[in-house]
Amino acid sequence: MIPIHDLPQLAKNKEKENKQFFAKLRKKKPKKLDDVMHRLHDEAFEHIDCLACANCCRTLGPRLSMKDIERLSKYLKLSDKQFISQYLCIDEDKDYVFAEMPCPFLDDENYCLVYQHRPKACREYPHTDSKRFVQLLGITRKNIAVCPAVYEIIEKLKQSPDL
Repeated sequence: MIPIHDLPQLAKNKEKENKQFFAKLRKKKPKKLDDVMHRLHDEAFEHIDCLACANCCRTLGPRLSMKDIERLSKYLKLSDKQFISQYLCIDEDKDYVFAEMPCPFLDDENYCLVYQHRPKACREYPHTDSKRFVQLLGITRKNIAVCPAVYEIIEKLKQSPDL
């Protein structure tokens, strides 16, 4: 796995190349791109252990929907209002996000203390196995600098003869 402290610089070094590559990806057939991405996602997560990294939990503030808030509030035995005032703020997009990072539910061993109840954005991260992946190219480009799996998947996608 790529050392997490090297990832931002590696991503920066590839920024121009990735911008051009992602422009080409927009022109690919969505189903074909999904098939290749899902295969590369599965291959990457055969050997990448998120518990060894947890950089997403340290640096990214996921958007929390009202369903997420209700689920977490119930689990933590708080009212929605208490949960919001204790853990959340509203970002520039008018979305609820955690007021502080790293995530308040990340423990010292990179385990999520609310794993079964975590927000949808956390459940789906890093989105490389999503349907209609072509719609997530912008966020994926940003995630190259955050997630070693995304970096690896995109580097392998560039070499894929299946596109």
